[in-house]
Amino acid sequence: MEAQGTFYRDTWVEVDLDSIRKNVAAVKKHVPKEINVIAVVKANAYGHGDVQVAQAALEAGAVYLAVAFLDEAIALRNKGITAPILVLGASRPEDVRTAADKHITLTVFQQEWLQEAQKYLSDSDRLLLHIKVDSGMGRIGVRSSEELTAIEQFVSRDKRLVFEGIFTHFATADELDTTYFNQQLAFFEKMLGQLSQRPQYVHTSNSAATIRFKKAYFNTIRLGIAMYGLTPSLEMEKEIPFPLHEAFSLKTRLVNVKKLHKGDKVSYGATYESQGDEWIGTLPIGYADGWIRKLSGQEVLVGGVRAPIVGRICMDQCMVRLPEYFPRGTEVTLIGTQGNQFISVNEIAAKLETINYEVPCIIAARVPRIYKKDGKIVAINNYLLNS
Repeated sequence: MEAQGTFYRDTWVEVDLDSIRKNVAAVKKHVPKEINVIAVVKANAYGHGDVQVAQAALEAGAVYLAVAFLDEAIALRNKGITAPILVLGASRPEDVRTAADKHITLTVFQQEWLQEAQKYLSDSDRLLLHIKVDSGMGRIGVRSSEELTAIEQFVSRDKRLVFEGIFTHFATADELDTTYFNQQLAFFEKMLGQLSQRPQYVHTSNSAATIRFKKAYFNTIRLGIAMYGLTPSLEMEKEIPFPLHEAFSLKTRLVNVKKLHKGDKVSYGATYESQGDEWIGTLPIGYADGWIRKLSGQEVLVGGVRAPIVGRICMDQCMVRLPEYFPRGTEVTLIGTQGNQFISVNEIAAKLETINYEVPCIIAARVPRIYKKDGKIVAINNYLLNS
């Protein structure tokens, strides 16, 4: 039988769980001690790995987890996570019995949804609910005090339904212009004032708002991108009063090294031509891994120095121009630190003309994840290793 956690390719992600803990601890120190922290681990913890990140965040002081969909919450339950989990997105009313059975909290924003959901609950079920307010994001949520009051009253009449929380989401908390943020906050506060009684959890602040706006804490914050050591936006980088530690690294190894001569060409379309004698290394990573073709020309780290990707990136491989000969098996860093050089997620995002959130999310599941704690590997692809 093959060992759990074994993988057979020379490309992998390393997730530093100590960085996750440091980031959560830094945020907890930044906010008043009575503030609850919800750790957002949707999208497989932004590509880092749901269960390992969830455990690290809980150990660092988070009291709740949040995901986007019910499937993600069930996956955490199946992996042994017992902490409270909130589904931030919409769920189907016919699935409420599953949520109740697994003690998963759902988001509600429609009275009609509640009426339909009632049909699927038994008399002994207890379903925790957070009401979503659309204060200006324009996605999901109640938009009027009448809607909010109707939902609150509806829930109060059914002992199977528990109004545990209320929240909203800011659209521009990471932008320097705070005009729209203040409009959203004022709208939410007005809606909050319509409630007959405040629920246990009131949360509006994402990472950006948590870092910048104490007036938006209420009693709970949602920690997402900053937990992974990434800045909510480039323009607010200077406003972060504590260091963030990137948890995500992407690494591979040279699987072939060859010497090309002037006029030799590389990869599909023969778009790259050697200008003289050059050492070319092949890396076993390509666009099927999320290292997409637009990253052609991006530099990687080999032997502690930068080397450019040359030619078109293939589905499973790409090539780099080496500064000198390196033997097969030499480690190459695509994201992370090597020697005194560092390639950040932000650098890759800039090359892709996107935001840093997207980068770890698009690294495919076929790339193994290695989890480190205190410098030691503790899990591979969520399989715990014997200590």
